[in-house]
Parts: sequence; C-alpha cells; structure tokens
Amino acid sequence: MSNFAEYETMFIVDASLDSDVISEIIEKFKALIASNGEVLNVSEWGKRKLAYPINHKTEGYYCVVTFSAPPGFPAELERIFRITDSVVRSLTIKKGK
Repeated sequence: MSNFAEYETMFIVDASLDSDVISEIIEKFKALIASNGEVLNVSEWGKRKLAYPINHKTEGYYCVVTFSAPPGFPAELERIFRITDSVVRSLTIKKGK
C-alpha cells in the first residue's frame, strides 16, 4: 500500500430524506471507499444548518470520512458524489504529512 495517500472527504446529504435513506447513502459511500482503499475513520456530524441555502435547502446531514487510496480514486469519488442526487455538496482533500 505504499502508493496509497491519505485523504479526507466531507459530503453533505439532503437532510429532508428519511434517516434510513441517509444511513444507506453513507453506507454506500463507505463501501465504495473500502473497495478502492481503506477507510480509516468515519465521523457523522449529523444534521446541521448550511452556511447558505443550496438548491433551496437550509439543512444537510454532514459526514466526514478519512481514508487511504490510490491517487486516482478521489477524482472518481468526487464524480460519483456529483452524479448522486441526494448528495448536496462534497469536498475531498489530500491530507498533508
């Protein structure tokens, strides 16, 4: 795993969805990350007020995942976040050492 780098991704799920659906979405992304690398930590911040309305929504369900993966995977992860309607916003960064 020497070519793996450590990343942190935060994604915001539409808070108006049912809590079971939100859990399924989070599990789906954890499984996707695990199949392409290693999940190091998952921190669900829960429902929070957004800093500004996004698509007329004022609340989102925040989740932060720290993981290690090959350098090409974060771009694919961000692409999947963008095409997933229930994900309001996402950001993936490489953690510096």
